[in-house]
Amino acid sequence: MSQPPDNSPRPGKVLFGRASVWFIALIGANCFATDWPGWRGPLRDGHVPAGSAVPETLPQAPRQVWRIKIGDGLASPVVAGNKVFYLDNQDEKEMLHAVDRNIGSELWRSAIDDLHKDSQSAPGPRCTPLVDGDRVYAQSCKGELRCLKVADGTLDWRVNFTTNFQAYFYGERGAAQGAHRHGYTGSPWVDNQRLIVTVGDTNGAGIACLDKTTGAVLWQSQNDRAGNAAPITALIDGTEPRQVVAFTAEGLIGLNLQNGELLWRVPLSSTYGRHVTTPVVVGNIAMVASHQRGMIGAEIAHAAVAGNSTSPAPSTKWSASVKWESKEHTMNFASPVAVGEYLYGLGPSKNLFCLEAKTGKTMWSKEGYTPTTAERGHAAFLALGKNILVLTDVGEVVLFAADPAEFKELGRAQVCGMNWCNPAYADGRLFVRDARELICVELVP
Repeated sequence: MSQPPDNSPRPGKVLFGRASVWFIALIGANCFATDWPGWRGPLRDGHVPAGSAVPETLPQAPRQVWRIKIGDGLASPVVAGNKVFYLDNQDEKEMLHAVDRNIGSELWRSAIDDLHKDSQSAPGPRCTPLVDGDRVYAQSCKGELRCLKVADGTLDWRVNFTTNFQAYFYGERGAAQGAHRHGYTGSPWVDNQRLIVTVGDTNGAGIACLDKTTGAVLWQSQNDRAGNAAPITALIDGTEPRQVVAFTAEGLIGLNLQNGELLWRVPLSSTYGRHVTTPVVVGNIAMVASHQRGMIGAEIAHAAVAGNSTSPAPSTKWSASVKWESKEHTMNFASPVAVGEYLYGLGPSKNLFCLEAKTGKTMWSKEGYTPTTAERGHAAFLALGKNILVLTDVGEVVLFAADPAEFKELGRAQVCGMNWCNPAYADGRLFVRDARELICVELVP
């Protein structure tokens, strides 16, 4: 018995009109104005770079530039140069792909590690890749970190968290905490020559700093087990030194970027160390959230210390404490975004909210933007100048004003299916994955 032709998309099979292919093929690789090279964008803060083309409202039915079928995975796509990078499950491997930014056709692929399986989702990669210049970094759930050439995917160097740091991945067994339970989901981060990775465990490598070009260890610090949150670097309150801010299974910490010295710590604990939100810093307030503690605003203080006979040079003493806590603004595994002095996020009542960073005071709350329960609800927040774009877990994008005085919706549109994706935004286009496809959507014609 004959079967009807299967016209559904397959991995690497691009769907768009023939005329579009000829038009897009004429676009040069060097005409891109902006990139989205890593988790939450170029600065890891969810902000689209200044000068980017951003929508003032949303088209009712945004044009799909291209879409391709992909394997399972929760790692978000990133965009750099003429390529889009994503990870998925292919043949029981965590597979890194590079596809053409304009048409979605595959350029190369490289297997990163064997697949991790647990009860949290369909088996697939969970850590977003990071592009820096001519290198792309991919980290597996089990702690395999690889640096590959952007051009063709060939390997530059690799480290393994177990082999090189004696940090063990247990999976869903016993009381395993954070990344050691559900995978190394916290994407690495580059600051100049330094690559920051949350290795974790009690062997003095809670946080490790590597040379980004060679993988050599520059320093390692603390005995914190790795949480599931990505680290950031920040100049707290405009004061040197630049710091690594990390949300580990044991709490929120600040380290000197240059040498790994612990500057401050706010102990925080929860069941299984499920700390997922990327830290957000506004002035001297660092904010994180967990499913049990709620939203927390930690005040980071510093004071000048005069030199003495032992250490004649003056120094700075740092300290930190919880300034405010709010169960009302509990975020499970979505990460908020700050615009000015205010934080915008997804609350436990399926609501969007705005709070004042200094005090935790609620400015407004708006319900009805996701039907998913608080336990599994997710939304991704992107700051687009004076507005904010949110992608809900049911695949709807909503544009609203970044205004603490009131909630004002500016448009909404359906762009994909169910997802836990933090999309990439570049040159007026949104790059998003759902359970079956990677899609490029045009928001600014």
